[in-house]
Amino acid sequence: MNYIILTLLFILSGFFMKYSDDLYDVNHERNISTFLGLICGLASVAATLYNVDAAYIFISLLIGNIIVFKVDGIHHIVALIVFLAVLLIVGIPNLSLLILLICILGIIGDEIGHELIPNMTENRFLNFFFEYRFVMKIVVLLLALCGVFNIWIFVCFILFEVSYVGAGIVFEIYN
Repeated sequence: MNYIILTLLFILSGFFMKYSDDLYDVNHERNISTFLGLICGLASVAATLYNVDAAYIFISLLIGNIIVFKVDGIHHIVALIVFLAVLLIVGIPNLSLLILLICILGIIGDEIGHELIPNMTENRFLNFFFEYRFVMKIVVLLLALCGVFNIWIFVCFILFEVSYVGAGIVFEIYN
């Protein structure tokens, strides 16, 4: 397996996910954010089809964000449609429902914690933990350490997160 391609897909997905979101939410830019959402959707579904461990992460991101109502703009809807259309055409990977559920719960924990914890406590550790969404990082690490995921998928997920945060920094600098 070519880990360079998988790593690049994670990085592209994370970067364009965040950058499209900031363009839409802050600048109210529909066209460019929609195009970047399309790129995000393509990178995410390519990783999903390329590697079953990635499929758990990206499908759980999709389902978890739908559950917590985070699909809230045209850029998200385009990414969602592209992701689902390709999966329906090519086929959904065969996944363990238990592992998928664990990942979905990790995503939900991150998203709910990210929204609620800063309003509930001044605890710096908890605020940092949920600001940077560590629940899913821990879930992916534990699944890798238990042999469910390849450890490289943890590295890819961390790079996804770094590129997500990096996109926010790039957006702040240039917008």
